Amino acid sequence: MLANMHKVAHLTSAHPRFDTRIFWKQCRSLSQAGYDVYLIVADGKGNQSTEDVNIIDVGKATSRFNRIIKTPKKILKTALTLNAEIFHLHDPELIPLGLKLKKLGKKVIFDAHEDFPKQILAKPYLNSIVKKALSVISSKYETYACKKIDAVVSATPFIRDKFLKQKIYSVDVNNYPLLSELFITNKDWNDKNRQVCYVGGLNAVRGIREIVSSVEHYNDGLKLVIGGKFTESNFERDIKSHKSWPDVVDKKWLDRAGISEVLNQSLAGIVTLHPIINYLDSLPVKMFEYMACGLPVIASDFPLWKEILESNRCGICVDPMDPKSIANAVNYIADNPDVAHAMGANGREAIIEKYNWDIEMVKLASLYTKIIKS
Repeated sequence: MLANMHKVAHLTSAHPRFDTRIFWKQCRSLSQAGYDVYLIVADGKGNQSTEDVNIIDVGKATSRFNRIIKTPKKILKTALTLNAEIFHLHDPELIPLGLKLKKLGKKVIFDAHEDFPKQILAKPYLNSIVKKALSVISSKYETYACKKIDAVVSATPFIRDKFLKQKIYSVDVNNYPLLSELFITNKDWNDKNRQVCYVGGLNAVRGIREIVSSVEHYNDGLKLVIGGKFTESNFERDIKSHKSWPDVVDKKWLDRAGISEVLNQSLAGIVTLHPIINYLDSLPVKMFEYMACGLPVIASDFPLWKEILESNRCGICVDPMDPKSIANAVNYIADNPDVAHAMGANGREAIIEKYNWDIEMVKLASLYTKIIKS
């Protein structure tokens, strides 16, 4: 491969240093491919070298304002000391930094984890007029800026197509699972616990209220296991006061080993996000991780998700706003172990064949090679 110790730097002001997409997939894979990889973060945990990735910390911001205004300046100052061949940005607030790097003759990639202008439209704390205005402004600036950099890495084909329509060079590098992680053990399906699970962020738009409410409609002996961190204290208090909460097994935040253990003990994985604009065309990591573990998936009935699950015969789509719909799917899977086992096996096969990080890494490596040669 062309890599041969070319120096590259990934930059983030908002993500944790061990973010799955940034560190475990992109940075570690690039290092394994022979690149000299640096990751600049702003989490206040200090410098660190691990997995052949050099992590440089510019310090944690004391407020959201400082993170947006001051942290990018610190990141830029640090980035310029590296003299990397490619600077790979992971947050919309770093786009202006990318333009400054381009003016200095650097090669710059922006990684669009989400459709940011659409994401603004989904903010519940903004009124409709403000949301629409901010979305339009951010969209225009995003288009202007991304036309000046070298490439956009898009987390889904839909985000890629948006940039391509704007005549911006973009490659989709999807957030599919690492083949080395989360695979099901050789445990007999009949030895699994009578439980289903949800693993991920705990907030309203991820459907946590409906998932917890569905528990009251479960058949006898079935449990819901939740692993994740609440993002809002008021929502956490509300959910924990729900009448079904005592029947929920709360694992709190889990590391990768803990996630694997929960998934391997469960009969199905739930990912019932609300039908908000920036979720409809998303490719949720958890759905594919459930499939990688050989679990049937219970997912929102969005057209894209329905197409994936039905074409691969690996899950059931439900109305994410209806707890009874979620519970009916849970009960069906629990009552039909042969069907559930087949769904799980189909999902795992789909991961091996087409929905895995090894395939996506080839696309990322090809993009890096092209930009370095240009």
